[in-house]
Formats: sequence, C-alpha cells, structure tokens
Amino acid sequence: MSVTIRFFGAARTVTGSCYLFETRSGRFLVDCGLFQGPKTLKELNYRPFPFRAANIDAVLLTHAHIDHSGLLPKLVRNGFPGRILATRGTIDLCSYMLPDAGSIQESEVATLNRRNAARGRAEVSPIYTQADAIATLQSFTPVDYEKWVDVIPGVRARYWNAGHLLGSASIEIEFADENASSKPLRVLCSGDVGPDAKLLQPDPEAPAGFDYVISESTYGDRERAPITADARRAHLSAEVRDAATRKGALLIPAFAVERTQELIVDLVDLMERGEIPSAPIFLDSPLAIRATEVFRKHAASLDPAVDVRRHLNSPQLRFTETVDESKAIAKLTGFHIVIAASGMCDAGRIRHHLRNWLWNARATVLLVGFQAQGTLGRFLADGAKAVRIQGNEIKVAARIRNIDDYSGHADGSELARWIAERRPVQRGVFLVHGEEPAIAGLAERISERIIPAARVFQPLLDDVYELTAAAPIIVDGSNRRRLAPEAVVRLDWHNDMSKLILDINDRIEAAADDRARGVIIRRLRRALDE
Repeated sequence: MSVTIRFFGAARTVTGSCYLFETRSGRFLVDCGLFQGPKTLKELNYRPFPFRAANIDAVLLTHAHIDHSGLLPKLVRNGFPGRILATRGTIDLCSYMLPDAGSIQESEVATLNRRNAARGRAEVSPIYTQADAIATLQSFTPVDYEKWVDVIPGVRARYWNAGHLLGSASIEIEFADENASSKPLRVLCSGDVGPDAKLLQPDPEAPAGFDYVISESTYGDRERAPITADARRAHLSAEVRDAATRKGALLIPAFAVERTQELIVDLVDLMERGEIPSAPIFLDSPLAIRATEVFRKHAASLDPAVDVRRHLNSPQLRFTETVDESKAIAKLTGFHIVIAASGMCDAGRIRHHLRNWLWNARATVLLVGFQAQGTLGRFLADGAKAVRIQGNEIKVAARIRNIDDYSGHADGSELARWIAERRPVQRGVFLVHGEEPAIAGLAERISERIIPAARVFQPLLDDVYELTAAAPIIVDGSNRRRLAPEAVVRLDWHNDMSKLILDINDRIEAAADDRARGVIIRRLRRALDE
C-alpha cells in the first residue's frame, strides 16, 4: 500500500496543525487547525484549502484547541462529507469552542468592514460563521481511548491520552499492507504532549514500536526546572501578592480551556489558605465559562486529588458573559484579577482590558502560556515599550511577568523521553508544531542518543513524503508551496510596519523642539520620495 503524508500546517510553526494522509483507498486528515501569529500566516486561513474538501473521507482530531480544530467548520462548509473522530471530552469542548470561534470571526470582520468602508476599501467575509460551526458539530463521532476504530478501508486508529488537555490524544494509526503476510505500517501522531505532573491531567500515554513518529516540538529547545504542585502554587502566590501591592488589576491572558480552569483551582486554593489576598476573580470569557461547565461535567475523569467541582464553584469566582458586564470591569479600582482569552492576546476580550491597563504602572500582566511569534503576547513578553491595539498606540507601563508552570506542553527533555519510550522507531521521526529554534533543539536532543540523525526530519510547510519505502522519500512539491519557507518562520511586513510607526512616534516625541521634529519629518518624506 502506498502511503503519503502532506504537511499542510504546523510545519516550522506552532499553529495550523493539519496533516493529510493518502492511500489508494482514500484520504484523511489528522487535525484541521487555524493558523495564528503574523498576518502573512493568518491569511492562509482565508485561502482555499490545498486539497478538495469533498475528497477527504475522515478527520482524526487530536484535541479541541483552535490551532488543531479551528478550520473544521470551513472544511465542512466546503463539502467535507465524512466523520470527525474525537474523544468525548474533545467533542464537548468543541461544541463551545468552534461556535465561539465563528462568532469572534463575525464580530472582528464586522469591525474591520466598518473601517474599510471609511477608507473606501472592499468588504471582507469571515472564514466561517457561528452557524457554520454549529452545523459542523453534526459530523463528530465519539471514540474511546485505547480502542481501535476503522478510518477508511485498510486503515484503523487508536487514541491514547496525551495528558495535554481534557480529551486530548496521541493517535496511533495502522495502514494494512495489500500483501496479507506483511506487517502493517505503523504511525503515531503525538498531538500536543502534556508535561509531567500536570495539574488536572494524567501523564501522557502511548505504545511503542512504530515505523514513524510525528512529534510536536513546541518547547523542544527549553528545559524547565522540575516543578511540584507546591512550587507551582508558590510561584503563583508570589506574583499575585506582588500585583496586589500595586493596587491595580492583575490581567491574566489565558487559553479558555484547561489553563483557565487550572489557574482558578490554584487561585481559589491559595485564597482559602490565606496565602494571597481574597479578591474577585473575573472570568471574562463566555467560552471559558462554557468550558468550565464541561470540566465540571468531566470532573470524575480528572485528577482525583483535586476537588475540581468545589474550586470551580467558589464565591470569589465571577462570571462575566455579556459585553456590558465585561466593560463594567474597567470601572473597578483597587486589586482584582481578570482572566480573559485569548492566551496569546491576539483576539478576544483580553485586548479590551490591556488597552485599559497597559499604560498604568499599577497593573500587572501575567503571561502563563506559549506566545507565538508575531502575537501581541510575544511582543509583551519580549519587552515592547509600546504596542498597537485596534489601531491605537499604547505605552507599556504595566509590569509584565511570565511563569511557565502552567504550560500544557512537555519541555525538551520530556519530549525526548516521550520519543525514546516509543522505540523502536524504524524509519523516522518528523518534528512538527514548533518554531525553528525549538525544532532544532529537539532534533539535537534526540539525534544519535535516541534515533540516528539521518532518521530525524524537519518538514517545511506543504512538504510531501512517501512513507512506504525503507526510509521516507520527499516528493518535490516546491511549485505547490503556499508560502516561501522564510515567510513562515519570520515576522512579516505587517509587524515591521507597526514597529516602524511606534519608532517614528517615539523619535518625534523625544525631539528637542518643533524645528527638530520638522527635520525628522522632512527626512522621512525624502526617503518616501526616493
């Protein structure tokens, strides 16, 4: 049986997870996620798929995060006729996350179109609507962990708990050979692999003995210090106490699913123990509120040592569902905590709160997750002195802090150990879902020590590999690339433009007088004329 894989997302970047497997009997995807980060990358979401949706027979979904599931409504709207196979936890989360994503797109496009109308530009359409997302839910089919399910003729799959998120899975895939006497081709797609001792989730599981492993590498170049539950809470406690002394808002941009619920559990626990001041915790995200209900529903499948239901029902927790309730938070003075999506500050209500507080030295912004290149969260993490939010320049006077204890991803050594436990891996390991330094770091960790360097592959976006030979064979697809490789891994001109505008404003404001400002402006005009 001929088997090919096409890397249509999460290749040299951490978003847009989408891998197309093709055999003589059919085609199926593993994930169909949304691209996030620089505008050049996000524009791929609006382009046609690099395949015909109507020709895809099935989707195997690793988990509910939008960078893995977020283009499923577009796939269905474009004619996908098959099943989306996912765990029950993933389906429950997607039932809220996908409609929320459609609603956000409609809202943001409406705002953009008002600006475009004022500028005389053409209207744009959302990638998909909330109605498209709701219709997509009919395509989901639940699967159980550790039980085989048929995908297409000659292909079956089995899901293993990846320890990353409620319902998350690494997916084992077997391709039967047409010669009944030959062994099937065995492939493992890691999905996102959770770290050791993650709050609420078990350690990741998967079998061993594969032809290929396709592994995420988000933190492949990083090494975290060993962390215990007590140490994690101590780190959070110190940050909260420091924020409280400033008597302003503590803003926590958080992924609405899992990260938010973990933070709530620890914040409530610390308040109950008297280790941090009692203060209202505003959960300002309709999606996070719905996801919290899903976590309550699945509490029995989470860490039995944590009383999830009690912590998520704390009187300190305030749900703000409506826009008016969200705006009312801006009127508060004194110390309070706001948890709002999105985790990378790229969309959602957190941008409203950042606009209100970033300029204020009394505020603290606590980043608790990975910040992809080109996102507002990454600029804040990298120490930007000013940022642009919805066209407005905002000076950054708030204290920007970052703790990595709540990461949903294994670090470099944990990923290397996870790959080692999958041995023997006969033909190769593909490193995906990471930026170039992370992929290179993980490749260095596993090459020779765990697997021969010649069997470690770092695919580019839109690369195609034939998997049935003794080693994978790359199929020339350079003429089909949607983006040049360098455009995937670098900040684009939109980012450069925003920084240039901020730098010009800073230089003009710092000029000694109007004459000096005029000199700067004339030089800029001469440069434009040239």
